[in-house]
Amino acid sequence: MTATDALLRVRGLVAGYGAAPVLRSVDLTIAPGTIAAVLGANGAGKTTLLRTLTGLVRPTAGQIVLDGDDLRGVPVEQLVRRGMAHVPEGRGVVAELTVDENLRLGGLWRRDRADARRALDEVYDLFEPLARRRRHAGHQLSGGERQMLALGRALVGRPRLLLLDEPSLGLAPRVTAQIMALLRQLRDRDGLTVLLVEQNVRGALSVADQGVVMSLGRIAIATSAAGLRDDADLRHAYLGF
Repeated sequence: MTATDALLRVRGLVAGYGAAPVLRSVDLTIAPGTIAAVLGANGAGKTTLLRTLTGLVRPTAGQIVLDGDDLRGVPVEQLVRRGMAHVPEGRGVVAELTVDENLRLGGLWRRDRADARRALDEVYDLFEPLARRRRHAGHQLSGGERQMLALGRALVGRPRLLLLDEPSLGLAPRVTAQIMALLRQLRDRDGLTVLLVEQNVRGALSVADQGVVMSLGRIAIATSAAGLRDDADLRHAYLGF
């Protein structure tokens, strides 16, 4: 893949907290309309990578380019307008607001109000449980429903690149399978590009196009998801199974 083919291109990214770097010269290229699964042990730098891409952690070196635009120095709130959405670990929703109010937060910045309403309707079509509970408060939802709500709020903004941090954490296997199937659907139907950080390695690789393994703040390997899934030596060496 050439640089011009990439939706997201990261080069030499260094970032961390205080004086200690967590990311150490990370290079990453993600093609449009694909799912890249970022895997690795706890502490490998996966969450820090997402937080740095979305401006929550400021890099000390390196380059982040989204669809040809250099994102260095771009304010966090402007990244959403440029097509990047981040769903952090923990299914963060506003507990006091209703499902409908939470979803509308995802589109408040949009000028095309008619399309924002269409996007809201599309989310209800995708997540039928949310449509049934649109007047319920966030704290009244199950864990799976809160994850759907967090995803739906991001989708209302019609992102080109969706960053997901551990969407299956704490969910039942059935709900996890539904989330993974939804990501595949959004890629295939809408051409959405997804950067997926996930501890459920088998589930992530079942829907991903690219497998990226991080170790000690670096990219240890980046290859096709099928290649990583089917190569026992690679799995044992990098993923421990």
